[in-house]
Amino acid sequence: MDDPGAVATALTAELVGIDSVNPGLVPGAAGERRIVVHLRDRLDRAGFATTVVPSAGPGDRPSLVAVPPGPAGRPTVLLNGHLDTVGVTGMARPFAPRVDGDRLSGRGAADMKGGVAALVTAAEGLVDGPVRAVLALVADEEDASAGTQAVLAALPDLGVRPDVCVVGEPTDLALARTLRGFAVLRVRFTGRAAHSSQRDLGVDAIAHLGRFLAAVEDRAGAVRAGGGELMVTVVRGGTSPFVVADAAECLVERRTVPGEDSASALAEVRALLAPDWAAEVDLVAAREPWQLDDEGPAADLADALGGALGTGRTLDAPYWMEAALWQQVCPALVCGPSGGGLHAVDEWVDLRQVRAFTTALLQVLPRVR
Repeated sequence: MDDPGAVATALTAELVGIDSVNPGLVPGAAGERRIVVHLRDRLDRAGFATTVVPSAGPGDRPSLVAVPPGPAGRPTVLLNGHLDTVGVTGMARPFAPRVDGDRLSGRGAADMKGGVAALVTAAEGLVDGPVRAVLALVADEEDASAGTQAVLAALPDLGVRPDVCVVGEPTDLALARTLRGFAVLRVRFTGRAAHSSQRDLGVDAIAHLGRFLAAVEDRAGAVRAGGGELMVTVVRGGTSPFVVADAAECLVERRTVPGEDSASALAEVRALLAPDWAAEVDLVAAREPWQLDDEGPAADLADALGGALGTGRTLDAPYWMEAALWQQVCPALVCGPSGGGLHAVDEWVDLRQVRAFTTALLQVLPRVR
C-alpha cells in the first residue's frame, strides 16, 4: 500500500468531515449511519466482508464489522474503535478538518477518529497477512454502549472468535494498565409531611439526606486513598417552603478500581445508612473496572506494541472505556493516538501519533500467535 502514515492522515480528515454526533446525547443528531456507509464502501473495495450491525433500541444506530478474506484458521485480532462523537456546541466549524503542522482539529479528531483511521489503515495493510485483522467499528460508545453490545452478540454468527482485542482509544500511545469502573446509585429517603410550624409532627426526609451526605464525605477519603472515588452528584427534595419534606433523594457516584465491582459499591453505600432513616438504595447504572492481563496474548501484544512505540504500561485511567466489555470475549488492551481538547471546543489529534500507531500496528500484529 501507499505510505501507511499518509493514508491514515488522509482518512482521519475524511472521518472528521462526517457528522456522527451521538443522538443519545444530542436529540436529533446525525448518528453513525453516514460514517458507517463511508467505511463500509471503502472496506468492500479493499476485499473485506462487511456487515452492518444494528443496535437494539430506538433509532438508526449501526455499527460495522469488517472481516478480511482468507482462511479463518489464522490468529484473529479484533481492532475496535467507536464512530460516534459528543456534541458540537460552541464549535464554529466542527466538521471542517483543519491541519496546522501535525495538528488536525475538528470534532472527534482525537476521540477517536484518528484512532479509527489508524486501525482501518493497518487492517487494510494486513488484508493478506498472517493474522485476521477484523475491524469492529461501533456506535454509541459515548452514551450507552449499545453498538458494542450488539456487535458482541453478532460475532459468533459472523464466524469471528477473536484471540485478542486492541481498543484504539486515545491514550497518548501509552498502554493502559487499568480503567476505573463506576456505579451510579439512587438513594431515596421517606419521611412524613407536616406543616413546618409543627415540625415534630413530621419526619424530615431532607434531614436524613443531610446526615447521609456527611457520611459520604466521611467515607470518601478512604475510598480516594484506594484509588476510587465517592461523591453525591445530584440532590432533590421538598415541595414547599412550609412543609416538612416527606421525600428526598440523591444520586451517588462510586468510581471503582480493579478488585471492586458494582455489588461492592452497593453494599458500601448501604452501610452508610442508619436504620431509622427509612432509606432505599437502587443501582441505576454500572460499568465494571478493567485491568490488563499480567500474561497471555494481550500482555504479549501490549509489550510488543509498547516496544514499537517506545512507550509502556503507564496509564491508569480514571475513567471507563469499553475494554471491559471486549474482555468478555477475549483478552483486550487499550492504546491509541491522542491530542487535546477531548469533548471540548478545541479538539485536535496529533498526526505524528496517528502515523506512529499505524506503523506500529503493521509491525507487531503479524507476530500474534
